[in-house]
Amino acid sequence: MTPVPFRKMHGLGNDFVVLDARGTSVLDARGRDLPITPARAAAIADRRFGVGCDQLIVMEPGRDGADVFMRIRNPDGSEAGACGNATRCVASLVAAETGKARVVIRTIAGDLPVEALPGGLWRADMGRARLGWQDVPLARAMDTLHLPIAQGGVADPAACSMGNPHATFFVPDLDAVPVAAIGPALEHDPLFPDRANIGFVQVLNPEHLRLAMWERGAGMTLACGSGACAAAVNAARRGLTGRRVRVSLPGGDLEMEWREADGHVLMTGPVATAFTGVLDLEALPA
Repeated sequence: MTPVPFRKMHGLGNDFVVLDARGTSVLDARGRDLPITPARAAAIADRRFGVGCDQLIVMEPGRDGADVFMRIRNPDGSEAGACGNATRCVASLVAAETGKARVVIRTIAGDLPVEALPGGLWRADMGRARLGWQDVPLARAMDTLHLPIAQGGVADPAACSMGNPHATFFVPDLDAVPVAAIGPALEHDPLFPDRANIGFVQVLNPEHLRLAMWERGAGMTLACGSGACAAAVNAARRGLTGRRVRVSLPGGDLEMEWREADGHVLMTGPVATAFTGVLDLEALPA
């Protein structure tokens, strides 16, 4: 066995197995390259035969102004471009190591600055909400504020990209939506060539949203940071809220701001470590 340390973390119950491939901290792989294949990521994410998580996170060396590079794998082994809750978790680890109150997390979707706030909260700048049909992306040109999609009693979503594709449905009663039943078909709708994260939103008032998520490659999760960003942006675009809103998910609340000056979305929420352990990667599927 070649032991590889890991840390199990979560943001509002959206949970992650975090591996460190930088070779610079206690929780690292001693400088080794970690052979994380899609099959191996799926095995680690399995909640019965692995550790179990919504996403597998690998911290890699940061370069050119970034403190760390964060690679994200879904439970099906596919790679994701953004994960807001994981961004805060990784930022808290880097800040603890370096003493910095502000760190920059690099992803395949871009750089995400994160700063520590009082009360154990972390605010992540998730970047600019991208609203063009090519940005989401969609299969053909159309207005992203109204998509011609319907399934299981929900219809007319708005779409945007937060470094990954999102479609947001607005519903009168969130409890009446069969998220698990209709989520897979919506994720794989032909309009989404890269599949999509599907959000279902009930507007409680102009400053408060309630959100349930079907995540691309992960299924139902207790929270989704980028999904909360998309919900806040699309609700404001529809004129249902202002640019500051609280988003309540099954795992807890996130505070959102869609900044008017530059179109960036700021997300504030907590992080937590559940436990640490070691993995034997050689015992997992290659």
